[in-house]
Amino acid sequence: MTARILVVDDVPANQRLLEAKLSSEYYEVALAGSGPEALDLAVRWAPDVILLDVMMPGMDGFEVCRRLKAHPATAHIPVVMITALTEPDERVRGLDAGADDFLSKPVDDATLFARLRALLRMKQVLDAWRQRAETVRALGLEELPDPPDPSLQGARILLVDEDEGEAATLARILAAAGLSVEQAAGPAEAWVRIVAAGRPGPAAGGAPATVGCAPAYDLVVLGLHGRGPEGLRLASRIRARSETRELPLLLVAGPEQRDLVLRAFDLGANDHVLRPVDPNELRVRARNQILRHRRQERLRAELDRSLEMAVTDALTGLRNRLYLRSYLEAAMRAQPVAVLMVDVDRFKELNDAHGHAVGDAVLRAVAGRLRSHVRGADVVARWGGEEFVIAMAGATAEDGIAAAERLRAAVAAAPVAQDAGGAPIVATVSVGVALGARGGAVDALIEAADAALYRAKRAGRNRVEMAGPEDWRVGVKA
Repeated sequence: MTARILVVDDVPANQRLLEAKLSSEYYEVALAGSGPEALDLAVRWAPDVILLDVMMPGMDGFEVCRRLKAHPATAHIPVVMITALTEPDERVRGLDAGADDFLSKPVDDATLFARLRALLRMKQVLDAWRQRAETVRALGLEELPDPPDPSLQGARILLVDEDEGEAATLARILAAAGLSVEQAAGPAEAWVRIVAAGRPGPAAGGAPATVGCAPAYDLVVLGLHGRGPEGLRLASRIRARSETRELPLLLVAGPEQRDLVLRAFDLGANDHVLRPVDPNELRVRARNQILRHRRQERLRAELDRSLEMAVTDALTGLRNRLYLRSYLEAAMRAQPVAVLMVDVDRFKELNDAHGHAVGDAVLRAVAGRLRSHVRGADVVARWGGEEFVIAMAGATAEDGIAAAERLRAAVAAAPVAQDAGGAPIVATVSVGVALGARGGAVDALIEAADAALYRAKRAGRNRVEMAGPEDWRVGVKA
C-alpha cells in the first residue's frame, strides 16, 4: 500500500533513519524539521500519515498536533507521535491533542509498518466518504455534516473479555466515561451479539426491512489472552462482513503479545492499549475511535440522503428521470419491461385557469394515485411537466394494458384538487403502453410508449393505447 508520509523531527539523523525505513517499503516521504514547517507542508503536500516527534524546540509535537487537528485541510490526516517519553500521562496528553497513536524510540519496524497499514486503511475509507460528500455538496444537494457530538451520548460498547476480573475493571472504566457497556464472555458470544444487534427488524406499515443496516455498536473492546486465535477470528469476521466492516475494534493486550497485536492489526484492528491498563488512556482511545466511527457513519448517512434527493422528484416524491433511465437500462438487460407513459389531460388549461399552486396539487394527487395502484416492484417516476412513467419489469403486454386501465380509472374516479372557491377539480389521464424486449434499447422503448400516448390523446383523451409496430424505430422490435 503506497502512501505519502510526512516525517517531522528536528534531528536530521532521526529524519534520515525514518526516511530510509519508509522508502525501503516504497512509501513517498517528505521531511520537516520544525512545527511551523510541518504545518505548512501538511497543507501544501497533503500527506496520508504524519509521523511527529514530540520533543522539538519552539513548538512541540503536542501543539503541532492540536493545530493540525484544528485546520480543516489537515484535521483528517492520521498523526502518530514518536517519543522517548514513556509515562501514561504523556500518551493521554497526545491522544487528547488528536494523535492516533504513539510509538516509542527506538521505533520497532514491525510495529511501525503494522500501524501505518492500519491507519492508511482507515484513512482510505474516510477519504472516500469525504470526497463523495464534498462532491454532493458541490452539486448543491446537501451541506456537509457538523462534527459528531463530542459528549459520546448514546455510544454503545461491546466488551469482550474471558477474564472476569479484567472485564469488570474495563467495564467500570468505560462506564465512568458515560459509555453504555455490554459484556460478552468470549469471541463466539460476541459475534452472536454483533450479528443480532445489526439485524434489521420489520419496518413500519408492512414495508420491507432495511437491508445491510449498520451495526448497533459504536466500538468493540477485545481483551486478548494467551495465543488468542478466537480473538483474531472475531477481528477477521468483523472485517469480512459488509454490515460490520467499519466497526472499530480496540484491543487490550499484554506487552508479551506483541506479535498477536501486530497480526490483529493486519486483520483490521484499529487501536490497542497495553496492560496494565491506564484508565485515562483507555477512555481517550475509546473516545477517539467512537468519534471517528460516528463521523464516518454520519458522512455515509448524509451521502445516502443526498443520493436519494438526486434521484427523487421534489414536487411529487416520485423517482425522477435520471433514476428511471438507470433502472430501465439495468432491468432490460435481464428481462422484458412494460413502460406506461402517462400524461395529465389538458393540464396547461387547468394550470392557467387555477394557478400554479392548484396545478402542483393536481400533480401531487395524480402521483399519489399512480403510486397506490401499481405493484410493489414497479417504479413510478415523474418524467417531466405533467408526464409520468411507470416501469413494470417482467410484465407482459396484457399486464401493461391492465395496469394502464386501472391507473386511468383511479385518476378519473374522484376529484384530485379544489379550486380557490372550494369547488372540486376533476382530472383525467391518457396512457401509452409499450413492451420492451430483453436486451432492447431504452430510448426506443420510451419513444414507442410516447407515440402510443399521443395517439390516445388524438383519439379523445382519457384512454389507453398500446404501441404498435409503427410506433417503433425502424429495425427495433417490440
